[in-house]
Amino acid sequence: MKVLHIITGLGVGGAELQLRLMLRHLPADCDVVTLTDAGTVARGIVADGTQVTDLGMSGNRDVAALPRLARLIKAGRYDVVHTHLYRACLYGRIAARMAGVRAVVATEHSLGDSQMEGRPLTAGVRALYLAGERLGRMTVAVSPAVGQRLNRWGVPRQRIRVVPNGIDLDRFRFDPAARVRTRRRLGLPDSAFVVGGVGRLTDGKRFDVLLHAASQLPEDVAVLLVGTGPREQELRRLAHRLGLADRVRFAGEAAHEEGGGADGVPGLPSLLSAMDALASPSPEEAFGLALVEGLACGLPVIYASCPAVDGFPAGARADASYCPSDADSFAQGLYGLRTALLPRRPAPAAVRHYCITRSAERLMRVYASVVPGPTPEVNPR
Repeated sequence: MKVLHIITGLGVGGAELQLRLMLRHLPADCDVVTLTDAGTVARGIVADGTQVTDLGMSGNRDVAALPRLARLIKAGRYDVVHTHLYRACLYGRIAARMAGVRAVVATEHSLGDSQMEGRPLTAGVRALYLAGERLGRMTVAVSPAVGQRLNRWGVPRQRIRVVPNGIDLDRFRFDPAARVRTRRRLGLPDSAFVVGGVGRLTDGKRFDVLLHAASQLPEDVAVLLVGTGPREQELRRLAHRLGLADRVRFAGEAAHEEGGGADGVPGLPSLLSAMDALASPSPEEAFGLALVEGLACGLPVIYASCPAVDGFPAGARADASYCPSDADSFAQGLYGLRTALLPRRPAPAAVRHYCITRSAERLMRVYASVVPGPTPEVNPR
C-alpha cells in the first residue's frame, strides 16, 4: 500500500512528532509532503528513510500550491492520501480530489472545545472545516473526546474512527543514570523536587499556572519546562517577577530520542527521568501525549485535561490526578506529591494501551476500509 502524508509543517510539535513515530511503524510505503517549515522533525523523518517534500507555501491563501500538490499526488500513484492539521487537511483533501484520489483520511490532532491549533472555533472555521471534511472518506480522532467533538460539530459518526496516539514504551523507561547526568547538566540539585512541564510554550498550555503554583511551594521545588514557543520570554519574565529565576529551567526543544535535540538539549526520555512529577495545567487537550510519556517513565502526573488518562480503567489511574487549572489547586496537589516522596514506580500497565505498534495496526485497518476494491498489497518497511 502506498500512502502520502500531508502535514501543515514539520517543526517540533505533538502532531509532527507523532507522524514521525507512526511512519517508523506503519507497514506501508509512505512519503511525506509538508506545506511549509521543513524543520527539525522533517530532518528526522528523512534520516529515518522517508522522503519529505516541502511545498513551500507562502501563507494560508497561497492557492497556487493546490495544482502543485495535485500533480505530486497524481505522479506518486498513491492508494491513500492522509492529511494532518487544519491547513493541510483543507488543501490536501482538495488536491487529492483534483488528482483523482478519493481514499482520503484526515487525522484530527488538536480539536478542543473552544480552539483548534490555537485558533478560536468560530463559525467560519467550523464551516470551512466541514466543507473540506466532505471531500474525504474518514476522519481519525486521536481520542474518544475528539471523536465526540467532531460529531457535535456535524461530522457523521460513521465517518469517524478513533486511533489513539502512540508511544514507544521502551524509549521512555526510567533511566537512573540519565537522571543524574541530566540534572548535573541543567544545574538541578540531586535533592531538588523537580516538577516538569512538557509542551509548546503557548497561552493554551497555561504554564503560567504552574509557575504561580511553584511560587507557593518550598524552595527545594524546581520547575523544568521542556519546549519552545511564543510565550517563552513572557514566562521567563514571570519567573523573575515571582522570584523563581533560580528555580526554573527552560530546557528548550527536546528530541524524543536520546542524542539530544536542538542546541544539545538532552532527549525527552532523559529529561523525564530527571523529573519527580509532571504537571499539565492546560484546561483543554485533545489527547495528552506528554502525560502518557511521563507515566511510561514512572512519574506521577497531575493534570487539568487529559483524554488519554480519562480512557484508562478507573482502577488504573493511581499515578494520575485531576486538578483544576488554577495555581492554588496545582500548588496543593504538587505539595502533596512532594511530601509523599514516593519511590519511582514501574510504568502502569494501562499505558500499554497506547503502544505505537497497536496504533499503527489500527490505522492500517482504517486505510483498508477506505481503499476501493481489493485491498492493495501491504509492503513491510
